[in-house]
Amino acid sequence: MNFKRWIIPLLLIAVLTLGVLMLSYPGSSWEAGVRGLAIWWDVLFPSLFPFFVISDIMLGFGIVHFLGKLLDPLMKPLFRIPGSGGFVAAMGFASGYPVSAKLATKLREQRLVTREEGERLVAFTTSSDPIFLIGAVSVGFFGNSKLAGILALSHYGSAILIGFVMRFYGTKSNKPSSSSPAALKSTSHRFSLRRAIQAMHEARIQDGRGLGELLQQAVVSSLQLMTVVGGLVVFFSVVLEVLTVSGVMTTLYSGVRTILPYIGLPPALAEPLLGGLFEVTLGAKAAAGPASVPLVFKAAAAAFILSWGGLSVHAQVASILNGADLRYFPFLMARLLHAFLAATLLILLWHPVMGTLPAMASQISVTGIEEALGWGAVPGTFILFLKIISTLLILSVLSVIIHRNWNSPKSKQHK
Repeated sequence: MNFKRWIIPLLLIAVLTLGVLMLSYPGSSWEAGVRGLAIWWDVLFPSLFPFFVISDIMLGFGIVHFLGKLLDPLMKPLFRIPGSGGFVAAMGFASGYPVSAKLATKLREQRLVTREEGERLVAFTTSSDPIFLIGAVSVGFFGNSKLAGILALSHYGSAILIGFVMRFYGTKSNKPSSSSPAALKSTSHRFSLRRAIQAMHEARIQDGRGLGELLQQAVVSSLQLMTVVGGLVVFFSVVLEVLTVSGVMTTLYSGVRTILPYIGLPPALAEPLLGGLFEVTLGAKAAAGPASVPLVFKAAAAAFILSWGGLSVHAQVASILNGADLRYFPFLMARLLHAFLAATLLILLWHPVMGTLPAMASQISVTGIEEALGWGAVPGTFILFLKIISTLLILSVLSVIIHRNWNSPKSKQHK
């Protein structure tokens, strides 16, 4: 109770301090704001906005309910999440943060997931998108496409492990995730294409909106969310800049440099780790900088930063979760665990994975691969769409396999 009493005064002091720093360094604040706005307009808006609109339309047409029925035999035993969570996982892993948080709140609003199921879902499906991890971090920042494989393996592999861990979070209630007729009409989790189509049809009837109204509301809600995302990106860009020019970050760097050697890490990683604490792009770029640091530690720092996400992403997710009754604290704990687990997994896999890759792989660029495959003229959005569809198909196949093994005569005899 005493801690809660001090939250508002501490926040007031922090806001006043930031206001004074911004007035003291107006030029730096303006330049940082312009950079943040450029990141939002050039990168985040074109990559996130179409997926926000598409996800709203898919929810309105009942496609999520269709996939939920198909993926239920897979998601339930593995993650204690309804099958509709498979759609969120595919979109989250393909599109990056904060798409999964937005979709999870939509499912919660439609009562397709319980509160704890929604929190578990956001906890392990919030991740970096493959294009940023491969194109920006591996090739752009490190100049080494050989890192793409091990970064992806450690980042997404640890995210799946977080999903396994989070299945133990919350009560073991057997209540259905939704009371709506379109969600779960039967308690059976058998794979059935007919029931999936029926669920989609009932969800479409229950929604009742026409295509024009559905598209209009999807665009309006997506624009509102993108405005919040852009404002937070600009805000944290300005915060990090004024803390840097005022010397506050220099003091923090010195403190972290003295701590890192005690845990076996090079002191030069202080700048990337602290930068990544605020913003994932700046931190990942700084992780590739120190020439004196071995590549394995720089890659581990990048994996840590990508999995943590930065306070900017945390603020975006928190603002989205605030629209429902989903709590932020489980997401925070999952981000911390994901960050440490991804860095540890990368270090453990470094020798076997990097040792098996061809030596010339580090000289191959993503552009060269795309040209060799004839993908140069294919739009990036279409390639990303194919990744989402392929992920959903793989999950559906695994769902059928688990269903057949679960409902086989031998398994029934053991029950």
